[in-house]
Amino acid sequence: MRVNADFSQRVAVHFDETEWVASPSAGVERKMLDRIGEEVARATTIVRFAPGSAFSAHTHDGGEEYLVLEGVFQDETGDFPVGSYVRNPPTSSHTPSASEGATILVKLHQFDPDDRTEVRRSINGGGDFDLFKDVHEDVRVQSWAAGDQVVLDASKGLEVFVIEGGFAEAGEEFGTWDWLRLPPGSRFAAVAGEGGARVWIKSGHLGGMV
Repeated sequence: MRVNADFSQRVAVHFDETEWVASPSAGVERKMLDRIGEEVARATTIVRFAPGSAFSAHTHDGGEEYLVLEGVFQDETGDFPVGSYVRNPPTSSHTPSASEGATILVKLHQFDPDDRTEVRRSINGGGDFDLFKDVHEDVRVQSWAAGDQVVLDASKGLEVFVIEGGFAEAGEEFGTWDWLRLPPGSRFAAVAGEGGARVWIKSGHLGGMV
């Protein structure tokens, strides 16, 4: 399966304009943002867990990172409420579930193979957060005030996911849970909307994809 798999192209996915797709696990649905592969895939996905749903135990050979958007996500290591950011490095394993339901943004099989850094952070409370940085990537959360003009370096690729609020970029409006991916060699220039914006940003990681 290939979804938005040409990393030389700008891609925008609007949450309200895409359908949920059932996963192999009962009660778990997905909106695929990009994907290369079948059930074991390099993937960026919004995943919704119905109350009481779960995935079977599995190992993340290529690592996993996720941001909890709604509800409480769970595994053997604990409960992760809204605003939790987690990185599970390559070779880690778990059995994810959501007894009360949850929605997450998750990226799979995109870590450096030697990365063994675990991250457990909360982005609650507002403000900016530097979540992870190494020579391969930079992951952070930023809050933009209404009307802010924002320029970001996208020379090695960039992804922006709207947690709250919205912005306009290249004449296109982005709202809550919308996602934008810019290819290497790009420049991100946006204006925050009337209510401002809170965004999850990942940069520097797509240079080897084109």
